[in-house]
Amino acid sequence: MSQGQSGVGGAIKNIVAWSGLSLVVASFVWWQILSIPRPATSTGRSAAPAPFTLVVLDPGHGGQDSGAMCGSIFEKDLTFDIAQRIDRLLQAQGLATLMTRVGDSYVSLQDRAAVTNRARDCIFVSIHFNESKKIVGGVETYYAEHQAAPASRPVSWIPFFQGPAAESPTLASQSLARFIQEAMVARTKAPDRGTKAEQFFVIANVGVPAVLVEAGFLSNKEDTAKLESNDYREQMAAAISEGILRYRDVLKERQLTLAVTGPGTE
Repeated sequence: MSQGQSGVGGAIKNIVAWSGLSLVVASFVWWQILSIPRPATSTGRSAAPAPFTLVVLDPGHGGQDSGAMCGSIFEKDLTFDIAQRIDRLLQAQGLATLMTRVGDSYVSLQDRAAVTNRARDCIFVSIHFNESKKIVGGVETYYAEHQAAPASRPVSWIPFFQGPAAESPTLASQSLARFIQEAMVARTKAPDRGTKAEQFFVIANVGVPAVLVEAGFLSNKEDTAKLESNDYREQMAAAISEGILRYRDVLKERQLTLAVTGPGTE
């Protein structure tokens, strides 16, 4: 073979090699584009949020921060007691839990929110007790009208992996608040003060469904007397757990409905 023929043959081999490499790269890019989830255009209905696998329980106050007080009764002790009971009840139902504080320790609001934002597939429930200069009693549940946007995925900076923008968790928080509030009133017969929007730090600065429960007034003698009862605190914990589980069940039902009907069948 002449030197010229050898050069031509080598050039052809190089062209074939580069063509093969280009085909591999193009195939990878095309596969990534096809795998990007896109919102359905045949229906105005948005996808139901996925059921959560973790409940972050936040016993309010702790350590040097006693919260509301009534004689020797401290809010920080009641919140931890109720949270522990909820923790036990939820785990018995197969739900994983995470407590933002252990024992009588102080945890800043920023750290409570940070723990929640690092978790995956979770909801956040903060437990508190109220006080007022007025003679009022009962239970109420708060959600934030504006919440921090859900944390972006680690690969969100790669164009091929960017899906549709995540929806705000605010509507989900409203639903969770409603289920918990209804369960507390039904179980404990406490006066119903409803669900309310309030920008409390721990529920406004997390990107997941989040509520803050005020499970009674320590400034109200009737509420305080009930909260001193071990049985009443167990009923309160059971009610909050029921609200959480009911919210999870509704999410499952919505997902099942979407799976059965499919896009474009309505």
